[in-house]
Amino acid sequence: MIEARHLRVLRAVAATGSFSAAARELGCTQPAVSQQMKALEGSAGTPLLIRTGREMRLTQAGEVLVRHAAGILAGLTAAEEEVAAIAGLRAGRVRLVSFPSGSSTLVPTALAALRAAHPGTRVSLVEAEPPRSVEMLREGDCDIALAFRYGSSHAPGEWDDLVVRPLLTDRLVGLVPEAHPLADAGSVSIAELAGDSWIAGCPRCRRQLVDVCEEAGFAPRIDFATDDYPAVVGLVGAGLGVAVLPELAIESVRPKGARTVAVEPAVEREIVALTLPDLAQVPAVAATLDELARAATRA
Repeated sequence: MIEARHLRVLRAVAATGSFSAAARELGCTQPAVSQQMKALEGSAGTPLLIRTGREMRLTQAGEVLVRHAAGILAGLTAAEEEVAAIAGLRAGRVRLVSFPSGSSTLVPTALAALRAAHPGTRVSLVEAEPPRSVEMLREGDCDIALAFRYGSSHAPGEWDDLVVRPLLTDRLVGLVPEAHPLADAGSVSIAELAGDSWIAGCPRCRRQLVDVCEEAGFAPRIDFATDDYPAVVGLVGAGLGVAVLPELAIESVRPKGARTVAVEPAVEREIVALTLPDLAQVPAVAATLDELARAATRA
C-alpha cells in the first residue's frame, strides 16, 4: 500500500535532487528519507529513483507517481481540513426527526441556540411519530430521533442498542369544551368522562388512551381520530368531544373554546433524544443533543 507520507518524501526528493536536500526541506534526517524511499519502492514493486553519485533522477514509474502525487496530496489536505472543520464544529450536518409536538416546542429553541453557537452546522428536520422515527434512526435515515414512550406500554429493552438522552417527563392533561360540566374542575378522574365522546390522537397515544380508560372500567367512544393536535383542540373547542393531550402539545396550540383539566390517575410519557453509539461521538450530533437537553429544561 502506498502511503501519503512516502509520496511527500518522493516529491521532495524529485524537487531537490538528493536525499540530504529533501531531508532539510522536510525537517528530518537523511537516513529517514532513505528508509521511507525504500519502503515506497517496496510498495510499488519497482525502482523509483536512479542514483547517480549524489544526484537522483526518477525512473518512469517514479515520474508517474510524482505526477499523481500532487493531486493525491492536495485531495488529502482538503479532506483533512474538512474533517478538522467538522471536528471543530465549524461545519457539519445533522439529520433530525421529531414528533409534531416536539417539533413545535423543543426543536425550535434547540436549533436556534445551536445555530448561534455553531453557525456552520446545518440541521435538517422531518417529522415522524415513534416507532417509525426509531426505525429511521436504525435504518440510517437520520442521526437523531426525538421520541417518546409511555411507562406502562413500552417493551423492555426496546432501545438497548441506542444512546438514550432523557429530556423531560410530559404529563397528559384533559381537554374539555368550555361548556362542559367539568370545565372548571381543578382535576377530574378519567372515569368521570366515560360518557363523553372522545377525540383521539396519534396511534401510540390512542392505544394509551384506550388502556387507561379500560383500567378505569370503560371503553372510550372514539368519534374522531387525528394526528393533528390543532385539529384535536378545534374539535374539542367546537364541543364535539373531550380528549387527553400531552402538555407539550397544549403549549404549541392556543386552546380556543376549550379548557384544560388535570386528569387522574396521572399518565406520563418520557421524552428522549435517541442516536446510535457511533453517532454520539460526532461533534455536531453531540452538540445538538446538548441543545435539546437545554431546551427541555426551559420547556
